[in-house]
Amino acid sequence: MNIKEFYYDLPEELIAQDPLADRSSSRLLTLDKNSGAFSHHVFRDIVDFLNPGDCLVLNNTKVIPARLMGEKEGTGAGIEVLLLKRKEDNVWETLVKPGKKARPGARISFGNGLLVGEVIDVVEEGNRLIRFEYEGIFEEILDQLGQMPLPPYITHRLEDKNRYQTVYAKHDGSAAAPTAGLHFTPELLETIKAKGVKVAEVTLHVGLGTFRPVKVDNILDHHMHSEFYMVEENQAAIINETKKNGGRVICVGTTSCRTIESATGEDGILRAGSGWTEIFIYPGYKFKILDALITNFHLPESTLLMLVSALAGRDNVMAAYEEAVKERYRFFSFGDAMFIS
Repeated sequence: MNIKEFYYDLPEELIAQDPLADRSSSRLLTLDKNSGAFSHHVFRDIVDFLNPGDCLVLNNTKVIPARLMGEKEGTGAGIEVLLLKRKEDNVWETLVKPGKKARPGARISFGNGLLVGEVIDVVEEGNRLIRFEYEGIFEEILDQLGQMPLPPYITHRLEDKNRYQTVYAKHDGSAAAPTAGLHFTPELLETIKAKGVKVAEVTLHVGLGTFRPVKVDNILDHHMHSEFYMVEENQAAIINETKKNGGRVICVGTTSCRTIESATGEDGILRAGSGWTEIFIYPGYKFKILDALITNFHLPESTLLMLVSALAGRDNVMAAYEEAVKERYRFFSFGDAMFIS
């Protein structure tokens, strides 16, 4: 399966640079995965497409202000560090720019020494392991010094950090937001629950895969980075009960999808627990528990575009994307949404 099969042409001006004032006022393109039929709506209309007895699955991860700007001790050279994955209490796997200034033994100062990091190893794909030294609580220092790790295609400054956070974010740990969830407001979620739709929460801390393009021609040669997930017992019970009673399991975002597909056995039962997943979903994949998906519009040739193509068929998805470009939808993290059912 060639990477070029997942290319589409996107005018740069359709990449959303800022979130809308009202989260739920973004546009919504609905796509029938069987017929390929699509229609146009406003996101808050999602209520009309959900049925009593369905279950909406949310990823309650919280984005940490993971981008740190520091100086190399001794030279004062500027170094940017992106926290990716906590390995131990004070040791993180990071993405460092420029890497050549961050060899093992290099020390980097942030906030005039409020936080100091020492590079202790170089690991897969040039990532650095950094051990941090500080006084106080790491999360509070990070909140003071760190910036939200917006994707490189967003060039505008984000005025309100909370706009790159879902309204139901709980567990610190992500290097990127589960962006399909950005469209929901507390009021919209209450309206959905009042209709008789159950809501379950899982956790997947979004990691490096979000920032890494696919660099191989044959997508089967692509290696996904591992990400930590957690499914609690009572939440697994809600999802399994929904399935048993004939309701649909509808994931909000590809991260929720990858979480429940990773934790579901071949018997179709979702199991509680936590661990690391490298699941790569592309056309040909048979979904074990997911029925429908709310998602944003994804980058050309990305693993996320492959995932939605696995659900709805590549031809249907590419036709829907062509329609979205024609109708001037807003793309990527702060953009509009799709409902694939």
